Amino acid sequence: MTSNSPAAAGAAGAALITGATGFVGRALVAALRRGGRPVIALSRDARSAQSRLGQDVRVVARLDEIAPDTAIDSIVHLAGARVLGRRWTDARRRTLLASRAGVSDRLLALIQRLRQPPRVLVAASAVGFYGASPGGSFEPRDEASPPRPGQFQSDLCLAIENEARRAEALGVRVVLMRFGVILGRDDGAYPMQALAARLGMGAVLGSGRQPAPWIHLDDALGLVRFAIARADLAGAVNAVAPDTRPQADFAKALSRSFGRRVLLRFPSALLRLAMGEMGDLLLEGQNAVPAVAMRAGYVFVHSSLDEAMSDLAQKAP
Repeated sequence: MTSNSPAAAGAAGAALITGATGFVGRALVAALRRGGRPVIALSRDARSAQSRLGQDVRVVARLDEIAPDTAIDSIVHLAGARVLGRRWTDARRRTLLASRAGVSDRLLALIQRLRQPPRVLVAASAVGFYGASPGGSFEPRDEASPPRPGQFQSDLCLAIENEARRAEALGVRVVLMRFGVILGRDDGAYPMQALAARLGMGAVLGSGRQPAPWIHLDDALGLVRFAIARADLAGAVNAVAPDTRPQADFAKALSRSFGRRVLLRFPSALLRLAMGEMGDLLLEGQNAVPAVAMRAGYVFVHSSLDEAMSDLAQKAP
């Protein structure tokens, strides 16, 4: 079986990370530095980013600060406004797209300026590419499954991926990382869910039968590093654990990790009233399967939902 070790990359160039001060970005920078790889971080607030990421990370506020002779081996594009949270008004939709496409344009300009282009661009997308599964269907969605035009989450992911694919014309290998919900104890969706579970307020959403794709932060980082290292990996990769369960099972596993039970149910109508179309992400989901990663030999650190929840609960403050 293929090792997950990034040692196969064998390159001395730096990794350029956009969104470096975000939840995944911070953890990725730390992981790359532990592995001895030089890192360049893009952040609008360079001073704050420098203090958060460490003095051994080069921080730039603009990509035009990077000289053409800079050795950049790989780019990981994580920048973008959070999808979950605020309602998807027309203005919010424009913000979500512009926050990603604008950086993509500047990355392409950088690649054209560099004397030696990077080997690979890993761009963050999401399993929302497949849209919401009608009725919470558990029909498997692998990387060859089509998008669902007309659903905003699908249209957004497709636009992100099309922007990233423009780098292919410049001779750069492009990997499109379609993340499920990333579970890490310090940020993202997990801390608030864990708090609710600890207080006995874990809830089933709607019917609870809808698929809830997830991935532990350790494997989200592992797959990014795997994608950087593997010269034969290109195109879409579903960054999800191979143990997708119905949302009710997900809620029970989370509560069980704290010795609690799920006692609450959040009605579909109320969730849609509160969240609008965004509620479809939680009420219908998609059964994304990590077919490409598993064929390539990636070995998940946390392949079981119950084990992943136990690991996170043990680390929770």
